[in-house]
Amino acid sequence: MGELEVAAVLYAVIGLCTLIYGWMKSRMLFWRRRGIPYEEPEFLVGNLKDVGEKKHFYEPLRQVYEKFKGSGPFCGFYMLVQPVALVLDLDLAKNILIKDFQNFENRGVFHNPVDDPLSGNLFNLEDSVWKNLRTKLSPTFTSGKMKQMFPLVVKVSNDCREVLQDMLKQSKEVDVKELLARYTTDVIGSCAFGLECNSLKDPEAEFRVMNKQMFTKFRHPKLVHAFMHSFPKLAKRLRMQEMLDETNKFYFRIVRETVEYREKNNVKRNDFMNMMIEMKNSKNDSERLNMKEITANAFLFFVAGFETSSTTLAFALYELARNQKVQEKLRKEIRETLEKYDGEITYECTQEMRYLEQVIMETLRKYSVLPQLQRKAAVDYPTDVPGYVIPKGTMVYIPVDAIQNDPEIYPEPEKFIPERYDPEEVQKRHSMAWIPFGDGPRNCIGMRFGKMQVRVLLISLLRDYRFTLTKNTPVPLGINVILPLITPEKEVVLNVEKC
Repeated sequence: MGELEVAAVLYAVIGLCTLIYGWMKSRMLFWRRRGIPYEEPEFLVGNLKDVGEKKHFYEPLRQVYEKFKGSGPFCGFYMLVQPVALVLDLDLAKNILIKDFQNFENRGVFHNPVDDPLSGNLFNLEDSVWKNLRTKLSPTFTSGKMKQMFPLVVKVSNDCREVLQDMLKQSKEVDVKELLARYTTDVIGSCAFGLECNSLKDPEAEFRVMNKQMFTKFRHPKLVHAFMHSFPKLAKRLRMQEMLDETNKFYFRIVRETVEYREKNNVKRNDFMNMMIEMKNSKNDSERLNMKEITANAFLFFVAGFETSSTTLAFALYELARNQKVQEKLRKEIRETLEKYDGEITYECTQEMRYLEQVIMETLRKYSVLPQLQRKAAVDYPTDVPGYVIPKGTMVYIPVDAIQNDPEIYPEPEKFIPERYDPEEVQKRHSMAWIPFGDGPRNCIGMRFGKMQVRVLLISLLRDYRFTLTKNTPVPLGINVILPLITPEKEVVLNVEKC
């Protein structure tokens, strides 16, 4: 290559780099040009400095919310170089999730069903594909279907009690975080796949190992994952994948084997898989599911139901250990209600326990698990405040964690007070003041199931066991900064005694 050719290539590279740099700088002026208050971004990382290393993602969201609250209905935030509208006003949150949902029905998250088939699930999909699938799956999560699955959950809760009893023979100090993760693994394995995962009795069971891997082993570095979720369409065009190949292979194998076995042997079971097999074989085209859809959504059911519920249970037991009066009040309600049902845990008795519901709600208020709800504007959306327009194509974050820890909404938010959910107290607050499951047409489809498995185990454990802090219990609990969910950083070690 001659000198002129080398110079031409060099100028081309310099020119391209200059264009990219100029585009990035321009993106970071997005909110300034529109006259919207915003948090000043750092080049390339936006408002995510130290996230994933020293900070959890909820921290900058909460800090920016607190800084700009009252300045307008939303403020500017930057996910890398991607501008985000951070919602500050609960009326606007309600409009986005419910009233004007048709303008914000998509989450705008990465999904690539062709190259990364497990990503083609209900949580990620968009437009008519999402609508059709939501319509197909909604009947599987009714209260009637929950009643059918209820005995499966109770059975696993009894297994969990037995394992806990064996553990207490060795030591009164128990890592409840690990025990609860094994419980929810077995519940979801049973209800989603009809399989005896057996992770309660065997921590090295295949399902448990695969679960751990999904939250400890990642396909890409943090910055690449952030890029994929900041620019999902570009990532899809580049044929990028998020799931590990072995994860894809594992779930497709498990689902294929389960479906083939059940169809060959005419096995019927009151679980999620049975409902999806019925839809697969439906004569009604509008109901029918293919194997890719079954696998992707069985995977979603597993991942969403496993981690969120085990984390909620761990936080709940931790707070009950810190607040003994709350724990005793809850135990009294559990025992008195079970007496009316001859000591048997039934679906009906779990619905009667109002204080149990308040304890779960307060746990999810303080630890929302998913710190933000994400939507994408389909149109230029004018708010009720002149000058505040959410531009078409802009990502929108509703900061659930920040809202639920706002002292103007919940005085002394750091305290654990289930009485915040007495009916008269709830009436005083905005309907968007508690949204850990989202709201509107795109709320969490598995909310009933998640609450059910949390209720059952809390009843099963608290009826006979008292949980207290030990010298090895971190106060406050550290949060794992690597994961997007709000989860404990380390073990949650509690003292457990019969009572």
